[in-house]
Amino acid sequence: MTGAARRTSDRRVASQTTALIAVLAAALTAFAGLAQAGGANATPARSTIERVVAEGPHSHGVYVYSAAMQKTVKVQVVTPEASAGPRPSLYLLGGLGEENPEKSIWTLKTDVAGFYADKNVNVVMPIAGNGSLYTDWQRDDPVLGRYKWETFLTRELPPLIDERFDGNGARGLAGLSMGAGAALVLAVRNPGFYDAVAAYSGCFTTTGPAGQAYPRGIVTAFGGNPDNMWGPPSDPAWAAHDVLMRAAGLRGTEVYVSTGTGRPGKYDAPGYPGNDNPTDRQVVGGAIELGALWCTQQLQARLGQLKIPATIRYVDPGTHSWPYWVDQQRQSWPTIARGLGL
Repeated sequence: MTGAARRTSDRRVASQTTALIAVLAAALTAFAGLAQAGGANATPARSTIERVVAEGPHSHGVYVYSAAMQKTVKVQVVTPEASAGPRPSLYLLGGLGEENPEKSIWTLKTDVAGFYADKNVNVVMPIAGNGSLYTDWQRDDPVLGRYKWETFLTRELPPLIDERFDGNGARGLAGLSMGAGAALVLAVRNPGFYDAVAAYSGCFTTTGPAGQAYPRGIVTAFGGNPDNMWGPPSDPAWAAHDVLMRAAGLRGTEVYVSTGTGRPGKYDAPGYPGNDNPTDRQVVGGAIELGALWCTQQLQARLGQLKIPATIRYVDPGTHSWPYWVDQQRQSWPTIARGLGL
């Protein structure tokens, strides 16, 4: 090859190399742009408050993205009328009626804003999925979806609430019916995380045919498969959620537990405001509360064995219905307030 031909060939190679570099640079730039655009719309890698909507003078709708459940959960928060500086937070768990996607059953059945208005506490009401038992499920359910409520309630939500609503790190937890058992489950599985816990009309054992019948029945009623929650009946996860077996986890926590006796009272009489089905309230509500009575007696005996102090209240008469729970919400406040340092 002559010198001129060699120089021509070198220029051609250089030109091709320059063109290739330009193409690669353009491709990388375009890829980076796509990645950046995709990142703007990508699922957040951590839990965060997406937005807060005013729902009243001191009521807030808080939309929280849960990284564990990969979805947005609405949480209602009530703050005091007059703040006295950083304050504790009280989390309220509902029962089977927690089906309204926009309103906690507590806001529908009780005067949450009015009762807590003069108390320096944030009241936090997560709107849970149907039949969730407020627990972490082992597997996604084809009907009910992904439930990671223990993670949400104990890891994801509290720091977000404390940061946004001037929390001081003290926490209380109260629940009724399904939420009552869940409240104590969360407390015993996370010792010391809650300073006070209250349970109204719940059951607290999850082992054996009798202990599993209640939670399995709840999940099945909403079309879910209970085995997706804590596995088949022989799975050790059922025992891992048994309050009686793990009751030592309540030591150091202010505990309030109440139940009715199942006998109908004035709230169950025909004609009482809001009592549209007296027979259902007296018969079905009475039978369910008999079960809660038995469960509470078991818990009291277990706490006595362990010498763990607790306030246990038996309401006679009393059925499985809201008027009694409203009373207990108020009567349990001194115990809760003591635990929260108020």
